[in-house]
Order: sequence, then structure tokens, then C-alpha cells
Amino acid sequence: MISCQKHLFSLPPDVHYFNAASLSPTPNAVEAAGLEGVRRKSQPQHIESRDWFTDADESKSLFSRLIGCAEPARIALVPAVSYGMAVVAKNLKAKTGLREGQQILLVGEEYPSDVYAWEEVCRERNLTTKTVTPPPGEGPLGLRWNQAILEAIDETVCLVVVPPLHWIDGTLFDLKTIRERATAVGAWLAVDATQTIGAYPFDVEAIQPDALVCAGYKWLLSGYGLGFAYFGPTFDNGQPIEQNWINRVNSEDFSRLIDYQTDYRPGAARYSVGEHSNFILLPMLITALRQLLDWTPEGIQTYCRDLIAPTIADWENLGFSLENEACRASHLFGLHPPVGLVLNKLREEFARRQVYVSVRGDVIRVSPHVYNDAADLRALTAALALFV
Repeated sequence: MISCQKHLFSLPPDVHYFNAASLSPTPNAVEAAGLEGVRRKSQPQHIESRDWFTDADESKSLFSRLIGCAEPARIALVPAVSYGMAVVAKNLKAKTGLREGQQILLVGEEYPSDVYAWEEVCRERNLTTKTVTPPPGEGPLGLRWNQAILEAIDETVCLVVVPPLHWIDGTLFDLKTIRERATAVGAWLAVDATQTIGAYPFDVEAIQPDALVCAGYKWLLSGYGLGFAYFGPTFDNGQPIEQNWINRVNSEDFSRLIDYQTDYRPGAARYSVGEHSNFILLPMLITALRQLLDWTPEGIQTYCRDLIAPTIADWENLGFSLENEACRASHLFGLHPPVGLVLNKLREEFARRQVYVSVRGDVIRVSPHVYNDAADLRALTAALALFV
């Protein structure tokens, strides 16, 4: 069982940070790895040709373990979620059985990178997007929303884009059942797991998405500008969105780089971004992934659940509401404010008290981690109490 890990971060004691879903603080060890990477780059005479590959391969192996993937070769290094989704969009154009008029299914209020990605392919192939929002009704919103998604997946759908949980309020989506339904109608499944991987269990072998993308600067506790993408068998012979030297066969032999190659390195290497051998960001990612594997996503989720459990009744007594526990995550959840509360004023008061959350739409998004403790929750609750 994990105890509070605040000592492994450099957050000041009077800062109450509940905003990892926006940008995580960097653990001290990850910061040190980045600084060492800067120093290493300043002495390039010590960097050998194999060093352009070793850290990249290790990071893929560690990420594979984190998502339960038995084949690290299916992992690519990408600079952003939008890059990974662009790979999906480019290859969707050549999908077997793709027909004009088919639809790409999205969830309501999805993150922009998972929406903009399809504009070009929709124009070129005469496709449309279909957005599924939770229908009104009684009972947990998550149950109603999942049912609406399943009902919307039919033969007119060519691609389903659904995250493990919603980035605004942590509503959980039943990806295993959604995957089964998508398979039944011949649709692909693309998953933006940025708000999941690292803090919530995910098993890629159980879900079997066609593609999964994850940024590194949130729950992977690393730097900005480098993350991962998993590509399943659907993409084994697909087309990357760029052509770079390091993704071709024999690229590790620097003496033969002008023996130009038409074949790619095995697996998903063809989809990795150029210049991914980042001598600063890769050591940070490796250090962070090792720490996350030590804590385990299950351990982090349990810590967050146990941390917030005693305080939920206090929030509800103040008039704030949460989704049913079975339908939301504990590392990312939404507090729905009482009617009439002005969120902009709340944001200003929170900043004054150094309580950091996000306001997304009409929801206060709270995203704790293992550096948070009971004192942080008391500060959050005291700030909320000012407005009711």
C-alpha cells in the first residue's frame, strides 16, 4: 500500500495541487534525469551511435509493461496525441470497406485533439462525425452514457474514438464492451488514454484497441513534447505521416545511411516521430515510468480513492455533487457546483489560497495524486465552503 509520496516532489508545503490532469509536477528524480540529459548533450563526444536507440527502446519496453502489452515493438514515440491520431486518420482513408457517408463516433465534449484529427479525412472521404452525449434520465450518468454509445455503434460507423475516462469529469467508459461492439460492425477503435495511463489500470491485451495514444506530461509525470502510441495489427503495414531516417531498416549503422532503404524497422517503429532520440526527454520518461511501475496504477488509484473518501460527504453537504463511485475514477473527477455558483470567482479565490484545480465547462475538475494528503483536502474543502 502506498503512503503519501510528497517527499519525492518539490511542491512547496503551502501549495495544494490537484491539477495533474492539466500538467503534473515532475518528481525530483525525473527532474534530475532531465538535468543530467542537458549536461550529457553539452558533451556530445560521449554520445555514441547506439545511444540514439537504447533509451528509445527502453522507454517503449517500460511503457509496454505499464499497459500490459506483450509486444514492445508495437509502441511508437510520438510528440503529441494529435500526432498519433493523425496516423489513425491517414490510414483510415485506406480502411477496407470504408464507404462514403460512414461516421466517426465521438463522445460529447471530447478533447480537441481527438476532434480536429478527423476534419481532413471527413472532407476527403465524405465521412461525418457523430457525437454521443449522455441522455437525460435517472441513475448514474456513466451507465446511461455507455449504453448510448453502444446503441450508436452500428454498420454506419467506421471508427470509434472513446477514451477510458472523460477528461473533464472522470466518467468511466466500458472499453471492453465498446471494443466488442465495434468489432461486430467492422469499426476501428482509437483510444486517447492520456488521462488514464499511469494512474488507472489499463490492459491493452484485454481491450485490444486498434490504436492508443498517451501524452507524457500528465499522468506519466514526465516532460512536455514526448509520449507514446500503441498500434495494433490493423496498422502493421500502414503509412506513417512522415518519412525519417531513423525509422528505416539498418538505420543503426551510421556508416551506411546513404544506402537508402525502402523498408521500415519492425513493428510500429515507422510511426515514431523524427528526432525521437531526445537525450533530455527520454531519460525523464524512463525514470518516471520506473517509478510508476513501482507504485503501480492500481496502487495510485487506491491511494487516491482512500484519500478522498472521507471528504466526499463534506463536499456533498456543501451542495457539490459527484458521479457515482462505480462510474468515475478517483484520480480525476468532477465536482458539479450548486446552482448559481460563479466559477470564475471561485477560480480567483482558489488561486489566492494556492489551491489548484481546473474549471472545465461547468465542472470543477479535481485530479489528486500520491503527493496530496489530508491537509490538501482540508484546504480544498475550506475554499469550496466560501461559496455556499
